[in-house]
Amino acid sequence: MRAPSPARPAVFRRTRVLVVGFGDVGQRAAAVLPAGLRVVALTSQSTRVPELRAAGVRPLHVNLDDPQAVRRLAGLAQRVLHLAPPPGQGPCDPRTTRLLQALSRGGAPRTLVYGSTTGVYGDAGGAEFDETRAVAPTTDRARRRVHAEAAVRAFGRRHAAAGTRACILRIPGIYALDRAGGDPRERVRRGSPVLRPEDDVWTNHIHADDLARACVAALWRARPGRVVHVSDDTRLRMGDYFDFVADRFGLPPPPRLSRAEAAAVLSPMQLSFMGESRQLRNARLKTELRVTLRYPDVMAGLPAPG
Repeated sequence: MRAPSPARPAVFRRTRVLVVGFGDVGQRAAAVLPAGLRVVALTSQSTRVPELRAAGVRPLHVNLDDPQAVRRLAGLAQRVLHLAPPPGQGPCDPRTTRLLQALSRGGAPRTLVYGSTTGVYGDAGGAEFDETRAVAPTTDRARRRVHAEAAVRAFGRRHAAAGTRACILRIPGIYALDRAGGDPRERVRRGSPVLRPEDDVWTNHIHADDLARACVAALWRARPGRVVHVSDDTRLRMGDYFDFVADRFGLPPPPRLSRAEAAAVLSPMQLSFMGESRQLRNARLKTELRVTLRYPDVMAGLPAPG
């Protein structure tokens, strides 16, 4: 984090931003926040407290599954970036419910930005669409996100008279060569299969750094109740994407399977990602949040070695 700038107005220097879920994207977002802000990073792991202090943020050890602990968040920040995932089971997200209850008690923040997923749409059959498309979740994982989105929207409506703006960012596949779990080379190195062209699905992508910048932009520019696709301009099917990764980094191309063959060797979660095909429009990201993508497609985001 950069040191506070003495040129900032005092009211700006007093502004607190709470980042709920301080993982890879949360850390990247904190690094590009304007200088002079007080950044509070919520973590459920006490062992991470020294690491967060070293990153220049104020760590706060709170487990969203502990109702008593969550109450400490009341009135803590004027702007909140909520990136914490739902629990791993069930159709609802009680973590988001508890967080919003705490934020309501302490005087609602000016802005609440929730990082959701494009999985809420389910399978669109490869259709291209914007944020006005209705959600159609087909898994409990997606239903938990739909539940959280509805809670965030209701929170925004309840506190609109006080000037609160609640925004939902729908996020596709996040990648970056320096992101744990988001380096596409790892999947190719494992030899994970993809679908043959006639069965393949359209996928959507966003570089982790561009996502972080979109999160920060939304904290100040989000419109009330708005949904925004944080997706780049890539138009590739899943297999073609991993073929590109393999070719760019000199790796063997992934094996191609029919859908029936994939069903016999892949987990239900892996299959669920291969069963959803969609192409996202991102005009709101560019016009409303005024984000200029540094990596407009995966070709730019995955530079050739050397």
